Amino acid sequence: MVLEDIVEMGRHPIGQAEFGAACNSALDRDGVVVLQGFIRPDALAKMLEEAEAGQDRAYFCAQDHSVYLTPDDAAFAPDHPANRKVVSSKGCICDDVLDAASPLRRLYDDAVFRQFICRATGQSEVHPYADPLSSINIHYANRGQELGWHFDNSSFATTLLIQKPEAGSRFEYIKDLRDADAGEMNYEGVAALLDGKVTPQVLQMEPGDLVLFRGRNSIHRVSPNESDTTRMLAVLAYNSEAGIELSPNARMTFYGRLT
Repeated sequence: MVLEDIVEMGRHPIGQAEFGAACNSALDRDGVVVLQGFIRPDALAKMLEEAEAGQDRAYFCAQDHSVYLTPDDAAFAPDHPANRKVVSSKGCICDDVLDAASPLRRLYDDAVFRQFICRATGQSEVHPYADPLSSINIHYANRGQELGWHFDNSSFATTLLIQKPEAGSRFEYIKDLRDADAGEMNYEGVAALLDGKVTPQVLQMEPGDLVLFRGRNSIHRVSPNESDTTRMLAVLAYNSEAGIELSPNARMTFYGRLT
């Protein structure tokens, strides 16, 4: 399967510099870009088949964490926004579970697609993880499972929705709620969100849509799945430098194994 069999190139000419530049402008302006119908139907069907086949091998876990994904800070009270806990519960299969001929792998490894990611995100280059687990993941959320409010550590995320539940699993976010580079954590704004005093935006996405999202300063979550259809989402993770691997502790936490 070649790139033209996977991506709707007529609608999304990712090989053209102008298209990548337009996506970059939109990403800088809005903090998110949704490329609707990015994946061709036949390729999406293969991705769904692969995701369904791999679900029995997924590592499921539930974790309590702060929205900042940092350890408890003794300088603050337990109910301070820096220490307040939210819940993330999901399953995940790793890069090494995917077949060599997987359309997800073909897409991830394709030089034209990687150049598009560079143009769209403003990176000079992107690289896979050095460890065998972290580059491509498929996440699963069954009924009641969710991704709690958090800020990302990375500057951008690339995701692809494979299957959407009938209810729930809404991607909710507030753009630029903090400024991590300036050290401005905006505890007051985070507290207002956690207390239900702020209404977040809801991002509309459908199976086959590719999403580029800047989550380092934009807080976001995926609300609990309210249906019996599993939410399935592929995460295509790149690094700005070669040779980076997820720490052993992070791999055990997220994947339940090191290799």
